[in-house]
Amino acid sequence: MHFLRNKNEEDIVSLARKILTTMNKRFWLLLVLTGLLLASCRKQDIPETPVPQEVDPEIDEPVVPLNDRIDDGRMATAYVTYYGSLIPDASVITHINYAFAELYMVDGVYQKFDVQGSRERFNSIAALKKEHPELKICLSFTHGVANSDNKQGGSFSALCKSEENRKAFAQDCLNFLKEHNLDGVDLDWEYPGLSWSGAACDVTCDVDNYVLLVKQLRETFGDAYTISYAGYCSDKVSVTGGWRYIDIKAMDPYVDYVNIMAYDLDEAPHHHSALEDARAYKDCKRAVNAYLDAGVAPEKLVLGIPFYGRHSWSASPQALTYKSIIKLSPYQFRRNQWDSVASCAYVETMDGTFFCGYDNPRSIGIKGEWARQKGLRGLMYWEYDQDDEKGTLRRAVWNAVMTK
Repeated sequence: MHFLRNKNEEDIVSLARKILTTMNKRFWLLLVLTGLLLASCRKQDIPETPVPQEVDPEIDEPVVPLNDRIDDGRMATAYVTYYGSLIPDASVITHINYAFAELYMVDGVYQKFDVQGSRERFNSIAALKKEHPELKICLSFTHGVANSDNKQGGSFSALCKSEENRKAFAQDCLNFLKEHNLDGVDLDWEYPGLSWSGAACDVTCDVDNYVLLVKQLRETFGDAYTISYAGYCSDKVSVTGGWRYIDIKAMDPYVDYVNIMAYDLDEAPHHHSALEDARAYKDCKRAVNAYLDAGVAPEKLVLGIPFYGRHSWSASPQALTYKSIIKLSPYQFRRNQWDSVASCAYVETMDGTFFCGYDNPRSIGIKGEWARQKGLRGLMYWEYDQDDEKGTLRRAVWNAVMTK
């Protein structure tokens, strides 16, 4: 309790002094001081609802020290977006995939590509290599359109159908990498044979043509620059009239590594990025095994970590960033719950309903240990700006990768 004074209290004290001149001083002094004590106990000093006092290991614990860098090809890769606002901390990253660049297609003919958003944002990220020459930065391509001077013209499906288009695109990529001192390209076509975001698709040829595109990139680049792609959680799938997703085995000779998007594998009440969970549609182990079973060497695989939780694909909120999850009201949600089957954290409502699964430092450490045991190249995450102010998750990724 705080003993505060205001004008009313001063009036009471003045009145008390007058009374004390005519009455028993000791008795009335005690009575008046008791009244002052009661009057100064303010209602606002007593919280109506008790605030939880337990230590929160995701918020209250001190920042964990970073492991020393191990330079044997391990990767701690951050996707950094054109709409983000943060300049990445290069001390916890080996690779940056700048997201995104988009294709300009007109009537099936490739015109050019350009980074999404402002060039100033891209330039600020590319400039990191001046102070951190060991940092690798790649340009990541999307099938979507965001720039106001562009419109959806068939995207990768249209690009890949023409040898002339493929060669022109590959040469433009090479010129751009040289001009901006970048290290490679990362292709994020989601997915061949499947139409998302208004992009065209063709089940009869998309899957095969994607292979032709990476082959052309390799012929144009030689060994001077890296080629990677954002990988699905399974191999190509036969559908009526053709194929869908990615031919893992056919792509393998031309790419340096694959960024497996081991997230968004399900929605509540299931985890979307469980290490192993038969209850979910897919999990990390099954996703990685799809590549190993196709003959890809484990050292060419990078396991994806989400910096967000997936609640739903249709209900609001669909997803919550990690920095939002840790700020959820403790009177509405119980955060930092642990599922020992999935090896993941989750949020539940106060009635015990599963709200969303997500990764925290504990689950990232477990995934990192598993990835090292399997001989994987490292971890990547989507995306940098979704972490909290302390960099809790990106530091956890770094430590999980840089462990002997």
